[in-house]
Amino acid sequence: MLRKTVRAAAVAAGLCLALSVLAGERTKAPGASDRQQGAERMVRASRGTLAPVYAPLAEQIARDFNLADKQGIGIDVGSGPGTLVVELCKRTKLHWINADINPHFFPHFLRLAEVHGLGGRVSAIQADAKALPFRDDYADVIVSRGSSHFWGDRKKGFSEIYRVLKPGGVAYIGRGFPRDLPLETARRIRGKQGRGLKYDRDKEAGALRGIMDQLGVREYRIEIPKPAGGADVNYGVWVEFRKPAGKGN
Repeated sequence: MLRKTVRAAAVAAGLCLALSVLAGERTKAPGASDRQQGAERMVRASRGTLAPVYAPLAEQIARDFNLADKQGIGIDVGSGPGTLVVELCKRTKLHWINADINPHFFPHFLRLAEVHGLGGRVSAIQADAKALPFRDDYADVIVSRGSSHFWGDRKKGFSEIYRVLKPGGVAYIGRGFPRDLPLETARRIRGKQGRGLKYDRDKEAGALRGIMDQLGVREYRIEIPKPAGGADVNYGVWVEFRKPAGKGN
């Protein structure tokens, strides 16, 4: 019953936010216009430059964590346009939540889910990664691509994800590409992105290890995809971690 109540609240919150944006309402919070413009830019990127990334990433996540027949709740923290959520819905039986701090993404996300016949399988809720609006031990799977470096206090964000994970649950957080993305596709995407997104993978991996160690997370691994012949292409950095069974709050 609690899960249904939270799910309904998430759906209602997402729909209310989406409808207010569609109606042209504006919040009084500073930066609302910037958030709308940022959402529009990311939606365009999700349809263009980044479009080839989401399906193979969803396929990898579903395969790695045996999600095809799993029931329960999945959360994408900072999903933005929600393209990854939609692709994950296609490959799993989980109910997926787009938890993003910017509600201007939600009209696009909810329409996208409806177009693919997945409207009843998704929710949208405005959420700060550092204070996730979910109870302890709630989600079976939590993912995030290209969001964590915007959280500010990343240690707090990862702590929140660990809190929300069910005992036995898994998280896959990072930036970049799935390991099976064709090399030429990866090169083409990086070429379009330019220098603005360059970062040191080893330094990022070290930062993630530090956060896991500070939080006392023992079951984790760092992944730096390096496809054959692709030494010149940054495929990103990912951390997979689990909350052991029996470690619930």
